[in-house]
Amino acid sequence: MKILSILRLTTLVTFASLAVSLLILFLSQSIAGEKTETPPWAVLQPAPDPRPLPHTKPLIFPGDLSEKMIAGIDKFLLKQIAQAAKERPELWNRDLSSPEDYTKSIADKQAELSAMLGMTDPLITGRISYIGDSSDQPSDEFTLYEVSWPTLDDMQGTGLLLVPKAKIHGDIVAIPEADQIPEDLVYAKNPADAYARQLVRSGFRVLIPTLINRETNQWKMSNREWAHRPSFELGRTLAGYETQKVMAGVRILKQTSGDEKRPVGVIGWGEGGRLALYAAALDPRIDAAAVCGYFSSRQFLWEEPADRNVFGLLNVFGDAEIASLVAPRTLIIESGKYPEYGFRTTAWGELEVKQDGYPPLKGKPGRLLVPDKDEVKTEVARAREFTAALKPQAPTLTLVDSQVPVSQETLTALIQSLDADARLAAVSKPLELKSRAQANKRHDDQLAEILRHNQRLLQLAYESRIEFMKDLKTDSLENFEKSVEPYRKIFRDDVIGVFDLELLPDNARSRKFQVGPKTISYEVEMDVFPDVTAYGILTLPKDMKLDGSEQRPVVVCQHGLEGRPQHTVGEEGYRAYKSFATHLAERGFITFAPQNPYVLFDRFRTLQFKSQSIGRTLFSIAVPQHQQITDWLSTLPFVDEKRIGFYGISYGGKSAMRIPPLVKNYALSICSADFGEWVWKNAATDQRSLRYSYANKGEYEIFEWNLGSTFNYAEMAALICPRPFMVERGHFDGVEPDDRVAQEYAKVRFLYQAQLGIGDRQELEFIKGPHAIHEQGSYDFLHKHLNWPAPKESD
Repeated sequence: MKILSILRLTTLVTFASLAVSLLILFLSQSIAGEKTETPPWAVLQPAPDPRPLPHTKPLIFPGDLSEKMIAGIDKFLLKQIAQAAKERPELWNRDLSSPEDYTKSIADKQAELSAMLGMTDPLITGRISYIGDSSDQPSDEFTLYEVSWPTLDDMQGTGLLLVPKAKIHGDIVAIPEADQIPEDLVYAKNPADAYARQLVRSGFRVLIPTLINRETNQWKMSNREWAHRPSFELGRTLAGYETQKVMAGVRILKQTSGDEKRPVGVIGWGEGGRLALYAAALDPRIDAAAVCGYFSSRQFLWEEPADRNVFGLLNVFGDAEIASLVAPRTLIIESGKYPEYGFRTTAWGELEVKQDGYPPLKGKPGRLLVPDKDEVKTEVARAREFTAALKPQAPTLTLVDSQVPVSQETLTALIQSLDADARLAAVSKPLELKSRAQANKRHDDQLAEILRHNQRLLQLAYESRIEFMKDLKTDSLENFEKSVEPYRKIFRDDVIGVFDLELLPDNARSRKFQVGPKTISYEVEMDVFPDVTAYGILTLPKDMKLDGSEQRPVVVCQHGLEGRPQHTVGEEGYRAYKSFATHLAERGFITFAPQNPYVLFDRFRTLQFKSQSIGRTLFSIAVPQHQQITDWLSTLPFVDEKRIGFYGISYGGKSAMRIPPLVKNYALSICSADFGEWVWKNAATDQRSLRYSYANKGEYEIFEWNLGSTFNYAEMAALICPRPFMVERGHFDGVEPDDRVAQEYAKVRFLYQAQLGIGDRQELEFIKGPHAIHEQGSYDFLHKHLNWPAPKESD
């Protein structure tokens, strides 16, 4: 035992001696100035003092500049939404001299609302189809049928048709709340809620359509958002589809009535009320409408569920303006009882608590708004004011205050507006319906049909974009540059959205931030719009002269989703960013790493919905931010204003496709880890595509209105052309498969090389790597097209 102990002690002493020797050797080498291995990221230290860059004011804000920027954008957008409401009257020109002239004067606004809802596909004619066995009837007063009716060429409405056995006074489409099935309007535990049965017993045929419900599906989002996302990308909306089903239902009722003069009405509660309002506003065959549990100012549209999102709605329409489209026909507004629903949010709009930084559910936080009585009264008063002077008399607009959904007073007002002799039948006992067993299948079939329709639109979108771009001239570079300008205007005004505001003086503030062996950087903040700032990190090579005796090119280095400027300059985020803003500065470029608005999770994502409610997007803010940044950079004496390039990765690559087309200060653009078949990536819902598609992912803000028929990435690249353009693509980047990227890029190469003869200005680099900056071909591209010599290997 003593021998073993001595051996162990001897071994420990030997290892200790070896460790001391290695430490002495390391220290002696360091003291002697011999090189030691350095990490691949930029080795930066905090600047010893915060002095500002020459010709800028001191930056003294002590908090998070990125958070400050997001808060300022939020404040700005809320003011813009309020301003849009004030400016709406200027967009209307109602002729109140007669009902006929009034109807003509609002036709353009009806077309505008229809376009906003994506109701671009024509309704088709056809026959009503009766489904299943109707021999076992629930009542001897009426007959119940399961039916379907044609709507679009590959889409139909389905639901229930109730036919009275006594005299028929008229026809009514009764639209459920989204979480009701048609049978709920015929059978309910509380008989008073079964208002469709009251209507049929009162002598009206009643058609009840099936709506997509709000149940949470396998993708951890509501079924309605799941159906709405690809629709929105393809220039449609779920509400538009369902409104068309209601209007097709009105047509089928007219077609089967045997009397074209028989009146038709619509009524709905909650989501059904919304669709009743839209359908009545757009379809003159509807003689009267009752909107229950929906009507309000809509000023907080962005707080509602994703499927309520209508791009640009609040620029032209609150509910009062839509109500004015129903005039001179009858409209009944019932307030008091609204459906309650929230997704990832409390009834007061507070977001749910996240788990490990991420919410347990995907999809947009949203709730159905419950306005107070004063808000509804004010909105109804606005609607009345619009048509008060209509001759020979103002239209009938009735406000009913009720504590129950679809009250007896509302039902009475509706049926008597259709036929003055009609009388509302008494409430009767509950009925059991065999058709209830088919309700879930009916719903699932309707959802699958909408998804299939969207996938067909996705296939057709390729040809739609070719037709859209047909006026682009490519016979000469001069003609190309002239003919591309109208497309750039469409992109700016209708896709990105523009605020018609002058940029503020930049009022640039800065402070020294970090120092490296070859670089020095500054945090810079500047003003853009009231409440809106731009912020980023400017990095300068230490060996450059700041007095203007030399001018160097600038590379704007854009971070990705949830990124910060700091991620592009140093160790943090190195795996994806490779310190590329600092490494480019070490190669002699000036770099600027801006903070773009896609940061702080739900806080930025809800900014997108605020923007979209008034026809703008996040890039409506980012574009003027980059305009201000590049304008300011151009004033620096050591910057060559004609050599400013853009290089963005991931969401920054998304920026590389949208910002340079509209900021002409950019001399080139590099899209890294994002380029591909963008419309497919957002709209594909087939099982094979869902690995790549955003349709079932947590990025609920990423969908852009009607890109399918306008601008995919090849068309966006055409707006960058003839400036140099490059795509950096990693073979193992899970964003999209290689073949999708190559297919979309082929159109870019064809434009640059085959049509315009400037193939040397475009490049696609495939890399055996992941979702990350590569630092090879892109750097060569920057040196070449920004005309700056690459460092020698010895450097």
